[in-house]
Parts: sequence; structure tokens; C-alpha cells
Amino acid sequence: MSVKALTTKEVVSVLRKYTPCDVSDALNKFGYADGGFIPNLVNRSPVTSLASAVGRAYTVLYAPKLDPRPAVKESYIDNVPEDLIVVIGLPVEAQTTSHPFVKVNNALYGGLMSTRAQYRKANGSVVLGRIRDLDEHNDLGYPVWSYGVGTSAPGPLVKVVGINVPLDIKVAGIDNDQVVSIHPEDYIVADKNGVVRIPEDADLAAVLEYIPKRVDADTHVSEDIKKGKGATESQKYWRGKI
Repeated sequence: MSVKALTTKEVVSVLRKYTPCDVSDALNKFGYADGGFIPNLVNRSPVTSLASAVGRAYTVLYAPKLDPRPAVKESYIDNVPEDLIVVIGLPVEAQTTSHPFVKVNNALYGGLMSTRAQYRKANGSVVLGRIRDLDEHNDLGYPVWSYGVGTSAPGPLVKVVGINVPLDIKVAGIDNDQVVSIHPEDYIVADKNGVVRIPEDADLAAVLEYIPKRVDADTHVSEDIKKGKGATESQKYWRGKI
């Protein structure tokens, strides 16, 4: 598959047929131990009609009001491009590796933002912080993920200091805490299982080629297991054929 010949819309169309688990399996295959998984995010309003919400990342960085960086004057939500996933985060200094994962208790995102994002034909929103107005997101049928929920709007505590900038995310690890990054235009794939990013240095062509083969192999494995065959034997056989 020639990814260079595919438009963003076509890549999105391919990926939305598969789950984040399918994408993680492919990333594992090509050396990404974490499978691109961004932990601790919960699906607050479900993806409807498709396997996954998919799009390139449209990133938004909030920071505390005392941060020396000036507030961005333009409205990020009024400039969301079509087919992208809105990804909102905070500086590493405002993050923790344990629940609730951020030090800002005000919601960074609410129902009006989803209403506007949906009108702009965004494919979903991922908020590395709190959101509010759960019923509004669900009534819209617009998919949203977040660390937590809250009631207060962001304005009294934080400001937008960057649009389409890298977002660094503090993540707990087996040996040491680490920081992973979501870059503008990284592909994001999300469903009720969670959120996965395809790293910018990943071989997208190889990932897209591997996913359907792995899904087909595991379908055969499932059928074998239901007939009484051992899982290990079947996995070795079918995955070995990829």
C-alpha cells in the first residue's frame, strides 16, 4: 500500500474500520512496546456507527494563568479543521502520574466546544484533563475522551498558550516515569478501549498493511479456539502466516 498516494481522508477511512487494539498490535509488531497507547483516558461519549474515531491531531495547549506565555488570541475551536481529532493538554508541570493525572480541577472542555467541533466536522476530542457537560456530548453523538470530569469552566484558572504544538504527557512506567508526546498531525485512533497515537516516526505504510492481516489471522484463531484447539498453537500457526 502506497501511503504517499493516500490522502489524509483516505488514511482515516482505512483506520476507522479497525480498533485501537488492532493498531496497537501493529505498533507492537514494529517495535513500539506501548503500542502507542495513551493511558488513563476514559470514553465519556461513545463512537457511533464506526469502529473508531480517527483523525490527525489538532493540538491545543492550556497553561495556568500565571504562565509567562501570552494567551492565544484566536479561538481554537472556531478553527478546527475537518476530519481531525481535537487533543487538549496541559504543561508537564501541571500533570501527575497518579489519579487524577492533572493538577487543574477545572474542566478544560465542555458541551459547547463539542457542538462547535461537530459543526466543523471534527471526528472527536481527547482531553488530557477534565471535561464537563457529559449529557451534551452524548446527546450530540460526538465522541469525547478525558481523564476526569468536573463542573467549572477553564477560564478562571487557565489560558490557551499554543495551537498545533507538541503536547508532552507524563506517564508512569515499570522502571521510571516517562514523557510521551503527541505531535500535530499524528494520527489518533480511539474507541471505548482507549486512545492510541501512531508516532510520527512509525512506518505508516507498514502499519496499514499489517493491520488487516493481523485481524484476519486473529479471526481464524478465535474460530479455532471455539472448536477446541489450543490458543498458543493456533496463534503460532495463523500469525506465523502473516
